[in-house]
Amino acid sequence: MPILRKFAIAVTLALCALGAAWGQDLAPRAYVITPVHGNAITIIWSFYDGGLNFNGTIPVANARGTYNVPIFSYYHSLNFFGRSANITAALPYGVGTFQGDVSGQHTSIYRSGLLDSSFRFSVNLMGGPAMQPKDMAKWKQKKLLGVSLKLIAPTGQYSGSKLINWGGNRWAFKPELGYSERWGHWVLDGYAGGWFYTTNPAFYAGPVTKPQNVAPIGALEGHLSYDVKPRLWVSLDANFWWGGITSLSGIQNLATKQTGSRLGGTVSFPISKHQAIKVSYSNGTYIRFGGNYQSVSAAWQYSWLGRPK
Repeated sequence: MPILRKFAIAVTLALCALGAAWGQDLAPRAYVITPVHGNAITIIWSFYDGGLNFNGTIPVANARGTYNVPIFSYYHSLNFFGRSANITAALPYGVGTFQGDVSGQHTSIYRSGLLDSSFRFSVNLMGGPAMQPKDMAKWKQKKLLGVSLKLIAPTGQYSGSKLINWGGNRWAFKPELGYSERWGHWVLDGYAGGWFYTTNPAFYAGPVTKPQNVAPIGALEGHLSYDVKPRLWVSLDANFWWGGITSLSGIQNLATKQTGSRLGGTVSFPISKHQAIKVSYSNGTYIRFGGNYQSVSAAWQYSWLGRPK
């Protein structure tokens, strides 16, 4: 097999792991509520750099990936049968270089294109009724319990005739249960959910395409944050996920099972009445298959109630 093709297949496996773990991000205060008709536009820049662990599936040494993912997202809160709810839509774009040694020769591949878009609907079940801004000003958070459904749509760059694609060419769904509790300046968040995937009917497998499946992935996430002052807070973040064995034409590859966790921190601070900046860092503490990256992200957010002012 040509060296470049071997390496391309390896990167394809890495991107599959990235796509399968898309959403294994660290998101503190994801279930904290806002007044109805709240809106926010967020522009995020994320940088990833680290090694690629193929767990023996491909003979590639010193594999590494460095890529940027800018993301545009929109958030809107609403009244859902008397409960606080919100919807979020996000569109990411990836630019990256992947390199490694195959049969003693160094090679690299550059890719740029859209990743799959994501959509999330969240509704509070306990502790957070839908409120107007004047009522929200008097409200104090205690215990919150909510559920959400995240959807990843196959809108990213994908071609069955190419080895390397940013898109997954499949739908993905993540139902999740979220809990949040406040004690004075402290907020504790915990989430438990699972990713479920449809079939990619056109996965590149040499001169032909074959159907590829990814087994469900379980995901746990926790955050402990502290309010320094209104709208200025810091958070310690961690997660853990497992599963995601891939199958090609019904044949499982057990070496692709994912088991991983990340640890990081977040700080969010206001810069004006409507604007805020959020900066976060995370690193893999244990990654069994896929990318073991350091991640740095910075986000600018503009929020408003009702129509923009």
